[in-house]
Amino acid sequence: MMHKTYTRAGAARLLPILLPLMLAACSSGGDDAPTVKVTELPAGVYAVSAGDAASPTAGRYYAAADGSRLLVLNAGTQLASAMYQRETDGKWKMTPAATSDTALDLLNSSAIPSNVLNAAAIARSYTVRLAAGGVAAFSVNASGDIVAGATSCKLSGKLAASALPQTLKLSLGTAGCGDLPAQSEGFLVADSDYAPAAFRLLTSGAAAPLDLWAYPE
Repeated sequence: MMHKTYTRAGAARLLPILLPLMLAACSSGGDDAPTVKVTELPAGVYAVSAGDAASPTAGRYYAAADGSRLLVLNAGTQLASAMYQRETDGKWKMTPAATSDTALDLLNSSAIPSNVLNAAAIARSYTVRLAAGGVAAFSVNASGDIVAGATSCKLSGKLAASALPQTLKLSLGTAGCGDLPAQSEGFLVADSDYAPAAFRLLTSGAAAPLDLWAYPE
């Protein structure tokens, strides 16, 4: 086997070539995603506010004993302006997606009564009002299936148990619904303050949360 011997001068000539490759190898193994941090609250449901104290943004904070969290902040229209989610791995993510390190400090928080939600308790027919006009009819059965109704916009999907109080895990599909995503994941969230709406369907994406308020038929 032949071995090549590099002189000091030869090594110097190779350095400009090798250095970028070495740096790329080091950076490729790192996690450059922005970090997101949110005020920590114990398990439960909270009415919260954030942002400017003179004009705060209201929302709800849902916390489970397993460490998962969901924070929903509402715009003046009561539609979700931002969602912050944390799985049991302890990492927060947000919608709209963070472009730099973000730390959200809550201005106020107040615990409110909560309970465990199940699909059987909400099994019936509903109508969603679409932002672009029109409606979408669907029903929820006791097994947690979302079944599309006779409207041109079809909502379908599946609900499953969630560790977060007042919520169910949501897998939502749409067809014929304009610019709504064909498939998205998120939560069904119920709250007595939503009346006359029964609950809202919240899913995350890179640009903005999808927020559909459902009214019983």
